[in-house]
Amino acid sequence: MTKEDRNHAEARLNKITRAAADARSGKTDRDAGVKGVLDNMARLKALRLAREAAEPPRPAAAPRKARAKPNKPGEKSPALAEWLAGQQSGGRRT
Repeated sequence: MTKEDRNHAEARLNKITRAAADARSGKTDRDAGVKGVLDNMARLKALRLAREAAEPPRPAAAPRKARAKPNKPGEKSPALAEWLAGQQSGGRRT
């Protein structure tokens, strides 16, 4: 093995070693970031649960009014003149 071959092999080994070290440090950085996010989520959840426990219970929501049912396909709607007359007699004057 010549000196040049030895230098190439050593450079290749250094490159592989450096890549492995970079991967480890990158994983460590990612793990630290993930841990920070999870810690923050846990802290916020604890704050939310404490706030919800301190406030009085909310009353149940009132049921919604039923919508007017649309006309069935066989039913006819009133003529325009009849509808307008009903609007005027009901107090609408527009």
